[in-house]
Amino acid sequence: MKSWLALLFLSLLVGCGGGDKPAIFNISAENLFYGTAAIILFEGSFVGGQGLKADIPNCASQSIVASSPTQLVIRCTVNASGDMPVRVTNAAGEVVFAKILSVPAPQVSFDTSKGTIVAELNPNAAPVTVNNFLGYVRTGFYTNTLFHRVIPNFVIQGGGFVSGLTPPTGLGEPITLESNKGLSNSRGTLAMARTTEPNSATSQFYFNLKDNATLDYQSADNPGYAVFGKIVQGLDVMDNVGAVPTSVQSGQTDVPVDEVLVKSVTRIK
Repeated sequence: MKSWLALLFLSLLVGCGGGDKPAIFNISAENLFYGTAAIILFEGSFVGGQGLKADIPNCASQSIVASSPTQLVIRCTVNASGDMPVRVTNAAGEVVFAKILSVPAPQVSFDTSKGTIVAELNPNAAPVTVNNFLGYVRTGFYTNTLFHRVIPNFVIQGGGFVSGLTPPTGLGEPITLESNKGLSNSRGTLAMARTTEPNSATSQFYFNLKDNATLDYQSADNPGYAVFGKIVQGLDVMDNVGAVPTSVQSGQTDVPVDEVLVKSVTRIK
């Protein structure tokens, strides 16, 4: 960012070298990650003039950080992952320059007492669910929570209790169910647990130990459960958790005999 601003102020001194035809030489970005404030840099002649306009889809709350005849710097919040086709248009709405930037899908790492699981989230299909989960990750809510429910050949569930089956503090409001988004409860996917009320999910999540199509959206009367990510590393860790002995504890079934700890959940991408 500092180097960009240095170039910007230098360009204010040297000018653009004549000619009146707009020309964009490059578009680049810093901090281009889902849910973060990115910086988009446009470089070229007459970037800030000649009726030129930056068109940045999937990036909200856009504001100009700095501008000159040769550079334009915009800050905005990225709200989708994947290809981001950034364009510059003229006063007639014609595209004078375009470049596709790439926003990686967010990833989180579960550091557990059985090993590490890395999951990639899908904000394009389930933005409400992903934002909710990342909010809990950001506040450290999942630190020292448990996989409190393990059903072999079905699911492992966590995010609802700390040691002693005590609910953690800091629980947020329930979210809208996003189950009919084309994502299936297949083996290794990450989904939100809920009560019998569709719009009741808060912090509890589960991993599918096998393909569980019965948990998918079926109809308005049987809306299923919202998948919002998948394991990209650590399927063996998931399976190891899924194989631990369980018992009935404090009136709850399928509780691991020996606690399986989620030491932390951190965002790594």
